Amino acid sequence: MQSVKPLGFHPGTRAPAFLFALLDACFVLAGAAIAYVFRFDDFTAWSDATLLLVAFNTAMTVLLFPTLGIYQSWRGRSPLEMVSLVTIGWVAVFVLGLVLVFTTHQARTLSRLWCGTWLVTSLVLLVGLRLAKYQLSKQLWRRGINVQPVAIVGANPLSLTLIDRLRKNAQSGFSPECVFDEDPLASTYAGGLPVVASLEGLADAVRTRGIKEIWLVLPLREEARVHAVLNAFRHDFVNVRFIPNVRDFSLFNHSVSEVVGLSAINLLASPSADPRFVPKQIFDRTFAALALLCLLPLMLVIGILVKLSSPGPVFFRQWRKGANGNEFQIYKFRTMVVHSEDAGQLTQAKRRDPRVTPIGALLRKTSLDELPQFINVLKGDMSVVGPRPHALQHDELYKDLVHGYMFRYRIKPGITGWAQINGYRGETDKIEKMQGRIAFDLYYIENWTFGLDLKIVLKTFIHGFGGAHAY
Repeated sequence: MQSVKPLGFHPGTRAPAFLFALLDACFVLAGAAIAYVFRFDDFTAWSDATLLLVAFNTAMTVLLFPTLGIYQSWRGRSPLEMVSLVTIGWVAVFVLGLVLVFTTHQARTLSRLWCGTWLVTSLVLLVGLRLAKYQLSKQLWRRGINVQPVAIVGANPLSLTLIDRLRKNAQSGFSPECVFDEDPLASTYAGGLPVVASLEGLADAVRTRGIKEIWLVLPLREEARVHAVLNAFRHDFVNVRFIPNVRDFSLFNHSVSEVVGLSAINLLASPSADPRFVPKQIFDRTFAALALLCLLPLMLVIGILVKLSSPGPVFFRQWRKGANGNEFQIYKFRTMVVHSEDAGQLTQAKRRDPRVTPIGALLRKTSLDELPQFINVLKGDMSVVGPRPHALQHDELYKDLVHGYMFRYRIKPGITGWAQINGYRGETDKIEKMQGRIAFDLYYIENWTFGLDLKIVLKTFIHGFGGAHAY
C-alpha cells in the first residue's frame, strides 16, 4: 500500500525529510536549553547524565520519527493524526532516554523539573512546526502549487460528487485531472474534465502527466474493470484507491483511508504509515544499530581481508529498488574481482565462478558479505526482515514473467526473509526458482505480523545464513 510522497518529493532525493529531521533535532536541543535556563541559573553546569539524555534523545528523534511516518505528506489527512503521532513519538523517545539514564545509574543527578519542562517545551516546538507546515501547505494547495493530480476511473453521479468536492476543497492538495470511462455519455458525469475513452489512453495520461493517484469510482459489480486497471498499472508505483458506498465496506479486507470526506479502500498502496508496522520500524533501527556496534570488529577484519584479496574497493555497491520503487544503493563486502559487464547485463554468480575470490567464496557461503546492509537498515532503505531486493536488470526480466513480482516492492526489502529461511537463496537460474521465491515473499506480505519477523530472525540465527545455493 503506497503512501503519498512527502511534500516536494522527487525521485532520488530526500531533502525535505532531511531538512525536517534537522529542524526536529534543533527543536529538541532548543527545548533542553530553554528548560535548563528555566530551571538553573548556571547555563554551563550540565551534568554527565543531562548531556547523555540530551544526546540520546536528539539522536533517537532523528531515527524514530521517520519510522512513524511523521515526515510523510499530510495531504488529505487530519492534523489531529499528525499531532498525535508527533506526541507519541516524542514521548516514546523521552521514555527510552530515561530508561537509558536509569540503567546507567545516573538518574540521581537529573532534575525532574528540568525533564518535565523539556518534555513539554520540545513537544510544543515539534507540534508547532508541523502545524505551521500544514497551514503553509494548505495555502500553497489553494493556489494550485504542489497539488497532486488525480485520474478518476468511472463516470457516474458519485464521481461527479467527488470532482465537485475536490474543487471546493482545494486545500486538500488533490486536483482532478481526467476521467476514464468507455461510455459515450461519460462527459455527462465528468464535470468538464477531459474524458479518456481507453485504458491505453489512461496509461499514457498517467505516465506523461506524472499522475500518482488513480481513484476507482465504480459499482462493485464491475470487478473486471477493477482487475483491468490493476493489471495495467502493476509496474507503476501509483496509488490505486477504490471509493465505494459505505455499506459495502464489509466485503473487503483492505485498509480504508479518508480522502476529502469520502472513504477510499486502498487496493494497491504501501503500508509504510500503517500503525501496525511501528514495532517493526522501531525494531529495525534498534537492531541495526546494535548489530553494527557488536559486529564492528568483525567487519573491520573482513574489510582488511577483502582489501588484501584483490585490487578494488572494500564495499560493493549496486542500485536496487526499495519500498514504493524508490532506488537505493545496497552495500555488501566485495566478493569478486573487479570486472565490467555489458550495459543492461548482469551475470549471477555460479558454482566455482572464477570471478569470486577465495575470501569472497567464504563470505558468500556464510552470508557475511551481507553484513554492511545493516547500514542500509539504519538509513531506512531496508528492513531486517523482508523480501530480498534483486538487481534492477532482474526486475526488468522477471516483472512480466512472474505474477505479483513487483508487489514485493510495496514494502522495504530485507536482509533475510521468509523465502530465504525456506531454502530460496542464491542463484535463480530457472524461472521456477524465482516463482517459488516470489510465492514465499507474497505470503510474507499478506500474512505479516511482528511475531513472524521475530520467528524469521530466530530461524536465521539457528539455521545459519548459508545455504546449498550460496556461492
